[in-house]
Amino acid sequence: MSLSLLNRYAFFAFCVLFTLLSLPFLGAHEWLWALTLLTGVLSLVGINDLLQTRQAVRRNYPILGNIRYLVEGLRPEIRQYLLEADGDKLPFSRAQRSLVYARAKNQSADKAFGTLSDVYQSGFEFISHSMLPAAHCDPSTFRVTVGGPQCTQPYSASVFNISAMSFGSLSANAIRALNQGAQRGGFYHDTGEGSISPYHREHGGDLVWELGSGYFGCRTEDGHFDPARFAEQARNPQVKMIEIKLSQGAKPGHGGILPKHKVTAEISLTRGVPMSQDCISPARHSAFATPLELLQFIAQLRQLADGKPIGFKFCLGHPWEFMGIAKAMLESGILPDFIVVDGKEGGTGAAPLEFTDHIGVPLREGLLFVHNTLVGCGLRDKIRLGASGKIVSAFDIASVMALGADWANSARGFMFAIGCIQSQSCHTNKCPTGVATQDPLRQRALVVPDKAERVHNFHRNTLKALAEMLAAAGLSHPSQVEAKHLVRRMSASEIKLYSQLHVFLKPGELLSGELSGEFYPRMWSMARADSFEAAQA
Repeated sequence: MSLSLLNRYAFFAFCVLFTLLSLPFLGAHEWLWALTLLTGVLSLVGINDLLQTRQAVRRNYPILGNIRYLVEGLRPEIRQYLLEADGDKLPFSRAQRSLVYARAKNQSADKAFGTLSDVYQSGFEFISHSMLPAAHCDPSTFRVTVGGPQCTQPYSASVFNISAMSFGSLSANAIRALNQGAQRGGFYHDTGEGSISPYHREHGGDLVWELGSGYFGCRTEDGHFDPARFAEQARNPQVKMIEIKLSQGAKPGHGGILPKHKVTAEISLTRGVPMSQDCISPARHSAFATPLELLQFIAQLRQLADGKPIGFKFCLGHPWEFMGIAKAMLESGILPDFIVVDGKEGGTGAAPLEFTDHIGVPLREGLLFVHNTLVGCGLRDKIRLGASGKIVSAFDIASVMALGADWANSARGFMFAIGCIQSQSCHTNKCPTGVATQDPLRQRALVVPDKAERVHNFHRNTLKALAEMLAAAGLSHPSQVEAKHLVRRMSASEIKLYSQLHVFLKPGELLSGELSGEFYPRMWSMARADSFEAAQA
């Protein structure tokens, strides 16, 4: 027998032999009971390791091989609590999480002794300040009116809101806390595509109803859109706007399945799906198939909702497809009241790794393209823009507004506010803080009144910080932030204003045919109002 074989099985053999040899002496030595019991249990573990067929390491290293899987299981926690630096973004850094936790708990987020950021590192960003700072404005005035010329019930939205997260993905107590916090702070709570649950309604906070491809809450038995059921929900006074979800940052172009064994009675009632079959969220909508049909659907929803603002959310993919929607707006005269641009860096739910890492346009590039397209078509003043994707701080809000956004949404920021610790176990139903689980015992740990107050605090303190930042820049309202106010370091010896770094179209420039450069004219020529397919350029 080789030395390698002896080494691999030595500890297992020792446990077995010690257990067998010690049995006759148990009556003479009381202390021997505990040691024999321990080696006996380890012997059974080793026998199980040898007999199982799923893990080769355990078969080759009985008992000791389990250490590998134990350490692997603890690795995320060990890294997060012992090894992670303040600036490591996995996907949010400890510094970002600590900022949210402090503001949610109404604690000071001030830092002493200077910045920990390397201000000479490429990519470092900052907002330039004024020699004549403005007076601090009341953050409660940081609102934007959403509702274009075809809307009869415009909504005054905060510039910072809760992004789309469905009941089913989040627990009932998480939904309760988020909505109660939104009600206290006067900002909106996006339902996510899982429809409006009883928990969204308990505290009366403003709702934006997200309508996904599954039409949950307003679907027929075969999964198509049901106008009558939609109207019944949409006309509820708590619902302030309706948002059609074309795609989401976490997994654009990908549908979803909630297996039937996970469809609880509550989810069945909320989504309007039977418990006896899988809950399907298709990758594409069945109510429309072209840009013109999308706008006709928007007009139908606005009429059914008694004139409430109707918009859509998407993560930018093929540029010509959005330009096709813009051409359809010009051709039909039908306009959405708002558009929310989701970045590929967003996403609270689980998704295939390839989608998470390699599909979808990041928020800033997507937002700027949508803003430029609307400006170039002469439509920007009639349509409001929201932005969603890894936004947790006042500077994050200011940076997207400099690129054209009217307001910002945050999902994971508000998850941190109600106790999320970034364990990245959202899809396992074993969330350690009760935020993303349907386990009644786990979600019981989330105390709604306490977490609702933290949601309110996080929103209020973030807007307070935004007011202070804007005042330092000589501004009094987020709508005044422009690309010239934000700066990015390009190299150790060069910085550029956003206005130098990015291309900004002039009003009507796409229609005039006098565009310089190659990208925008080429994409515009490929766009079609009657199809999402590209025309021959």
